[in-house]
Amino acid sequence: MKNRCEWPGSDELMRQYHDIEWGVPVHDDKKLFEFLLLDAFQAGLSWSTILKKRENFSKAFDDFDYRKIAKYKQKKIDKLLGDAGIIRNKLKIHSTITNAIAFQDIQKKFGSFDTYIWGFVGGKPIVNKWKTMKQIPAKTAESDAMSKDLKGRGFKFVGSTICYAFMQAAGLVNDHVVGCFRYNQLRKMK
Repeated sequence: MKNRCEWPGSDELMRQYHDIEWGVPVHDDKKLFEFLLLDAFQAGLSWSTILKKRENFSKAFDDFDYRKIAKYKQKKIDKLLGDAGIIRNKLKIHSTITNAIAFQDIQKKFGSFDTYIWGFVGGKPIVNKWKTMKQIPAKTAESDAMSKDLKGRGFKFVGSTICYAFMQAAGLVNDHVVGCFRYNQLRKMK
């Protein structure tokens, strides 16, 4: 039996996410956009709820293609608002379109979203040394700076707590507890 962080509990989908994806450094712009989208929709909900609907989100949002999402018109928005397979929150759906446009603006300015977003952690993951889940913060100075800058560039649903969850998901921080089998595996990744 593997020693892992306690947050996945006995939920098999959460365990798979923890064991395979969570905290792995992501440098692909499309995947980074996917995590931004999913973390924004998670606001006020559990990550388990989002994971269970992840495939539906992928279908509904054109496989997280930010170029297509940036061009969504009212007909597509109405279709999304009627899609029971996703979170049908009007503000979050509209913010996804806004964010896709702002995402592309960052790509134009920095060459890639990857270059921009990894700048908040100096280009390499922050490796924390938490012994218990209770020690892990909900936000940090880095997530505060990221949130402020993203908002200044027109992004929505990017508060500091959402940004920190994004940083954990996309591997900008390694927040596996030191006793977790994934901690040392990810500590070597950049």
